[in-house]
Amino acid sequence: MAAEVVATLDLAPGRTVVDGTLGGAGHARRILAATAPDGVLVGMDQDPDAIANARRVLAPWADRVHLVQANFVTLPEVLDRLDIPPVDAILLDLGLSLHHLEGSGRGFSFQRDEPLDMRMDPTSGRTAADLLATLPAGELERIFRDYGEEPRARSVARRIVEARGRAPIATSAELARLVPRGRGPAGRSRIHPATRVFMALRIAVNRELEVLESFLGAVPERLRPGGRICVLAFHSIEDRIVKQQFRLHERPCRCPPALPRCVCDAEPRLRVLTRKPLRPTPAEVAANPLARSTRLRAAERC
Repeated sequence: MAAEVVATLDLAPGRTVVDGTLGGAGHARRILAATAPDGVLVGMDQDPDAIANARRVLAPWADRVHLVQANFVTLPEVLDRLDIPPVDAILLDLGLSLHHLEGSGRGFSFQRDEPLDMRMDPTSGRTAADLLATLPAGELERIFRDYGEEPRARSVARRIVEARGRAPIATSAELARLVPRGRGPAGRSRIHPATRVFMALRIAVNRELEVLESFLGAVPERLRPGGRICVLAFHSIEDRIVKQQFRLHERPCRCPPALPRCVCDAEPRLRVLTRKPLRPTPAEVAANPLARSTRLRAAERC
């Protein structure tokens, strides 16, 4: 949804834009083109591979780019360090890049037999294999249910605990073989039986939902008046957090419902631009099936 992102962010020459999730740098290139000749891009990603790739891809615009290996939740500290005031636009693309799925070797996909790492930053935190080896069945069940909306979370968790008693679950192929037995027949589902479990485990490893909620709670302070934020979410849990946080900033009143009028004097900090999320066109989905679940939401600083 690159065209929709550029239009929604209302980009123009000279603007300062943050891409908090560089990935393959596709959006970053479009942003730099739309803000030429003197716009500035602050590109962030916690994956060192993404930063190295961005240095190559964005080399023609190097004089207008700041690249930072860090999680987007640290944006306030990054902007302070770079001495950059509130910015004109912020983009978050919460999806996995093709590099993660096909070239990282960290077990993000069940289509390959790779070590179960799943860390976006491979130098920090616990791996997916660590979680599978140590968490009790109840906690694994909660992760699969709450983060992956897995309908057979309990039986999958029990299967994993039984299997690890015999040998560690160390690779993506081993985990993928376990999950179908936990869920039963795939039936007519369009997705692989392991999809929700892999997604939930990745979210837990990287604390993605906590980070997203924390970031969105503070983001208005880093946008100038009229500045915009655009978030691309790829499943309902992420999208729900974005929708709720935008709504809280737009309607910050905390008065009891019984009061006839607001007395807390809380002022709106964002104006929601997308009452319903924008979705990719059929043509884009046909060209890129990974885009089919994308939801774009945007808001503007009051």
